[in-house]
Amino acid sequence: MRKLKVSLSCGNYDRTQAIFDGRAEIEGCEVMAIPLEPEEVFHRAFKYGEFDITEISMSSHMMTTSRGDNEYVAVPAFLSRLFRHSGIYVRTDRGINSPQDLKGKKIGLPEYQITANVWIRGILEDEYGVKPSDIKWRRGGIEEPGRGERSPIDLDPSIDLQQIPDDKSLSGMLESGEIDAYIGARAPSCFARGAPNVGRLFSDYIGAEQDYFRRTKIFPIMHMVGIRKQLVDENPWLPVAVQKAFLKAKFLAVKELDELAASPVSLPWLVHYHDEVKTLMGDDYWPYGLDAVNRKVIETFARYHHEQGLSKRRVGAEELFAASSLDLSKI
Repeated sequence: MRKLKVSLSCGNYDRTQAIFDGRAEIEGCEVMAIPLEPEEVFHRAFKYGEFDITEISMSSHMMTTSRGDNEYVAVPAFLSRLFRHSGIYVRTDRGINSPQDLKGKKIGLPEYQITANVWIRGILEDEYGVKPSDIKWRRGGIEEPGRGERSPIDLDPSIDLQQIPDDKSLSGMLESGEIDAYIGARAPSCFARGAPNVGRLFSDYIGAEQDYFRRTKIFPIMHMVGIRKQLVDENPWLPVAVQKAFLKAKFLAVKELDELAASPVSLPWLVHYHDEVKTLMGDDYWPYGLDAVNRKVIETFARYHHEQGLSKRRVGAEELFAASSLDLSKI
């Protein structure tokens, strides 16, 4: 039987490494795998449909699914999950000492629609009463001028979203004081360099994120795996094969984190930190699939996405995924 030739691109994470090195094969497929940064993967996938199997932004996938023009259907392998209290950076000379102090401020963001920013705005409103309409949003490249939205958006007139000048970057504007704060998935370089008067809103962001998890049981999902819809129509067995491969890759990555003989990553006391995470979040702290835990996370995000005007209707969790990938066989 000839194998199906497919292209695949995603980040080269510990939980995807076995896909790239061949330990986790996609059954029935000959895979050409290309490791790329998420921003490049999303740009090339959503604008040009370059990859058969690809890491996809949950926000972009939800937006295109709500419109009925999604080129990809997902499987519930969540390649990126991150708490996002750490993603709010502020000028420390503007009297911004709490989330409520962000009201009326100019806040930069690389794109309004990116998943990290949907989560941050949702958390600000749910947890602290700060609405998106309370803020003056300024969009542009974090480090390089000229970045815009990867897909068109149509926001409520109450949202003040303006593009920054083409010759400026958000990191530069935060450092110079032209904006009061910045939110995003990546830290601006001015913060990494230790620029004066630039810091995190939550200095103890780990404590804030752990408290958030204890109360909500939400570990935010950022990215999942998408497969070209036409390819799934032609090969209905493919979603299950892809899901099984990514499940195996994650299993191998997590197993290595308990290795005492030789640490798989350059971090002292790795097993100790891993045990701390499991004590707080449970043994399967990075779950795949659409169980009750992940359903709550996705439904919370779907509410944020719709309330923020990025999806025209509230998308159901099952709509995002190939049905077969939600019903794997059991022995």
